[in-house]
Amino acid sequence: MKTTTIYITMLLLGSLVITSCKHDNTEDHKHDTEGNHIETPAVKPTHDSHEGHDHGTTKKVVDDEHAHEEEIKLTQKQIDILDIKIGELTLQNMGGFIEVNGKLGVPPQNEAIVTSILGANISSIKAVEGDEVKKGQVLAYISHPSIITMQTDYLQTYNRLTFLEQDYNRQKKLYEANVGSGRDYQLAQSEFSSAKGLAKGLASQLSLLGISAKSVRNGNISQVAPVRSPINGFIEKVKVKTGQYVQPQTPLFEVVNPEHIHADLMVFEKDINKVENGQTVQFTIESLGNKELTAKIYSVGKSFEEGPKALHVHAEIENKDKNLIPGMYVSARIITEDTLTQALPEDAVFQEGDKHYVFTAEKENDGKWGFSPKEVLVKNTSNGLIAFDFVVPLEKGTLVAQSGAYYLMAELKKSEAEHTH
Repeated sequence: MKTTTIYITMLLLGSLVITSCKHDNTEDHKHDTEGNHIETPAVKPTHDSHEGHDHGTTKKVVDDEHAHEEEIKLTQKQIDILDIKIGELTLQNMGGFIEVNGKLGVPPQNEAIVTSILGANISSIKAVEGDEVKKGQVLAYISHPSIITMQTDYLQTYNRLTFLEQDYNRQKKLYEANVGSGRDYQLAQSEFSSAKGLAKGLASQLSLLGISAKSVRNGNISQVAPVRSPINGFIEKVKVKTGQYVQPQTPLFEVVNPEHIHADLMVFEKDINKVENGQTVQFTIESLGNKELTAKIYSVGKSFEEGPKALHVHAEIENKDKNLIPGMYVSARIITEDTLTQALPEDAVFQEGDKHYVFTAEKENDGKWGFSPKEVLVKNTSNGLIAFDFVVPLEKGTLVAQSGAYYLMAELKKSEAEHTH
């Protein structure tokens, strides 16, 4: 009996031990809804500060994987203040080129200096600088007694010519009828021919003065003579004042026709062998800002200018601007090797670490502009331009920010910082 009691007591103790073990194991095991056993790794106890550090590291990794995926929005006013240019990405020539300077000019037949053919006073001025004028338009009137004298001389000569012509015809008939003498006939013929030539000469002088010989024959004697524009164009300079006396051939006005305005470039001797007709010229003018114009070389000079020793190279402008004026300073590049690639000004590309970004631009429904950074792979840099390829190619026609990348990235980082907080 005593033995049996001990045995039962041992069984109860064993049962308690087994139950205790099962209870401890439930801390390290989970079951699904169907009762299947799921292994769960043991969690090592860590300090709170370590847990916080691990969490921050994970967030930074995530941030690195999705760096700068946010978009910033700017109003048109903000864009204007930051002077951000927006446009489609175009191909730029990043090949060989020659840097040259020059100015805008026009062919000789498209500019004129207006003068007076005789000494006279400026009676009145009918045009000012900047006026558009047509060929033959009156620019001023001149007055002088000699103008009146030329008209009266012509009128007297013309009237005498009528008498001499009648006398010549009469002497001719008498001579042909063997009634008159040959001497009288020859004298009448000579006087008539001389008067006829003199009348034509005086009529030509009146024509140069802009006075009609026919009007003078009708008895209309003018006290003034008009000064007319010889070409279509614009008044570039007015060099006289009302009442001023001017000598013959004194410049009164300068007229220029900018219709065929071109780039007149100076190429130094060392670069002459690289230049030829048909080459493309890319140039800018300070007054037009960053706008780039293009031209084609159509003439290369054959004689050197001294000091500095250089040749004139003329290029016809393809995308003319209405604000182009002869004499404007030109900073240009003559493209000697064609290598077209997508490129933007250095101001449009932002570098962060070893990565480079370009901002795409899109007009939102609310009227604002959205800018998103896109990673690019830089190929080379030349003359203020950066050639690159997009890591992820863009759709054709996508607008990009062509300047102000530094400001856009600053705004983006500011937005990201605010979003993080």
